[in-house]
Amino acid sequence: MDGSNNKVFAFLEKNLMGPMGKIASLKVVRAIMGAGMGAIPFTIVGSMFLVFNILPMTFPFLEGIFNSTFFKFESLYMLANSTTMGILALYFCVGLGYEYTKIIAEEEEELNMAPITGALLSIFAFFLSIPQLMMEKGSIVRLTNLDEGIINGWAIGGDGVSRLGTVGIFTGIIMAVIAVRLYRLCVKRNWVIKMPEQVPEGVSRAFTALIPAFVVAFVILIIIGILVFFNTDIFQLIAIPFGFVTKLTSSWIGVMVIYFLIHALWIVGIHGANIISSLIAPITLGNLALNADGAHIPLAGEFQNAFVTIGGSGATLGLCLFLVYMAKSEQLKVLGKASIVPCLFNINEPLIFGIPLIYNPFMAIPFFLAPMVSASIAYFAIQFELIRPVIANMPWPSPVGVGAFISTGGDWKAALVAIIGAVAAFVIYLPFARAYDKKLVDDEVASTEETAGDSVSV
Repeated sequence: MDGSNNKVFAFLEKNLMGPMGKIASLKVVRAIMGAGMGAIPFTIVGSMFLVFNILPMTFPFLEGIFNSTFFKFESLYMLANSTTMGILALYFCVGLGYEYTKIIAEEEEELNMAPITGALLSIFAFFLSIPQLMMEKGSIVRLTNLDEGIINGWAIGGDGVSRLGTVGIFTGIIMAVIAVRLYRLCVKRNWVIKMPEQVPEGVSRAFTALIPAFVVAFVILIIIGILVFFNTDIFQLIAIPFGFVTKLTSSWIGVMVIYFLIHALWIVGIHGANIISSLIAPITLGNLALNADGAHIPLAGEFQNAFVTIGGSGATLGLCLFLVYMAKSEQLKVLGKASIVPCLFNINEPLIFGIPLIYNPFMAIPFFLAPMVSASIAYFAIQFELIRPVIANMPWPSPVGVGAFISTGGDWKAALVAIIGAVAAFVIYLPFARAYDKKLVDDEVASTEETAGDSVSV
């Protein structure tokens, strides 16, 4: 048994830990993680205003009160939502440009690159790509189609420029990467205007960015021109592969793969939640905004912390309660009491490294299975429209039920589904936890007897 388990762990280390570790260490991947994390506070703020605005849908008795008070100022306070969720691509683009430049500047010390310049060049490249162009009588002109809300190349939606919303997230990411790489090329080749040391830093930075800005403009405009010649643009081109990925990750199979990868990485000692969740953040945040506009996509926003990993990675809230109230091993009882409060807020590193759950053949199966089952319960509850989809981004440490209630805009049935998922996870853990507890009790008894025997012999 031990030999086969060791082979499984060795297989995961070789075929999963190695490749995923290399991917996670890439500068651009780390920058995307940072950009996603940086956007989360704004999405939470915007989401809370949305939740407030739809309270009368959950509690109809509030409708009259809201109509006579708050809804009179709806256009004002909902700006907090439209200027966060409505222009999500802009947050990603700025954050990625800044983070990517910062990482390069810190790790390639010979390159004097300013993160703020990287962010501004990224915005520049992104906005160059937004207007829609077309070929007309041998000339390139801006598209105007009032039926589709396109005016002089700019498509206008409910929250302003449509392409600044979720539809532009992946284009914003690509443009930021291109802009920062061109900025790096200019600095590396010394294609910059250097000012004397006496010149203030702000003025010097402005002139240093001048040539990179020209290079970014030329490269992006050439790309755009070629695409227009073929009757397409960057948004349409990028939508093909990334649209496929988005649909795949929103399917049940895709969701299962995501949670398998998260916990396969954890089981060999890598923080799978940080790596995988950060990589899919552009998709989940994009789906969140689509749900707020009427879509019904299960994997959105904080779906993971609201419904899946209740008590932390592995869905360990029920396991922690077992340790506190049912375990007989002194080691597990102490660990459970120390972990119960963090576990209530989806923080379970004490359990992961204390039980431990990593490299533990006794607990590997439920550690994989429990979150996949809780994810399936929530997925199908949303898919079959038994509960509302996630439309708001909650603070991830929200306790079981609370996060689901907030995320779905106040759907009490969603809170019930989250609790059912946590109970299902507990049922899955129970036989394995009992077996592991019995093993530790036997080990503790044997250790006590051995210590007593040594004392008698002395």
